[in-house]
Amino acid sequence: MQILNITTDAPRQWLDITEHVAQALRATPIQEGACLVFSPHTTASVVVGEHWDPDVVRDLLAFLADRVPNTWPAWRHQEGNSAAHLLQALFGSSATVPVHQGALALGRWQGIFLAEWDGPRTRQVYVQCLPA
Repeated sequence: MQILNITTDAPRQWLDITEHVAQALRATPIQEGACLVFSPHTTASVVVGEHWDPDVVRDLLAFLADRVPNTWPAWRHQEGNSAAHLLQALFGSSATVPVHQGALALGRWQGIFLAEWDGPRTRQVYVQCLPA
């Protein structure tokens, strides 16, 4: 397993980590199989999404800011980051990406993102590439 250290610089942010994961895969002899990409944090997610047009991420973050505000009278969690926990629960903590001929088998417009919900922080992302 390889551990990536990713630093975020905003309270909510999607960072494209596709190339980091591809480098982790290239460090293995695996030609066919899958890469599991996992965030061990309760306020960050790993997501496969569009990475060609940055407006997609901007639109998504704007929508989420409107629908899942950081402040809401009903939040009871005392740390003040209930929204971040909710977003992590909705988006999940991992993605599994197929590996074909030694490369990530992503769609043409897809990338792998670390979704930060409670930043800025330094996050770890675990990458485990498994043979078929």
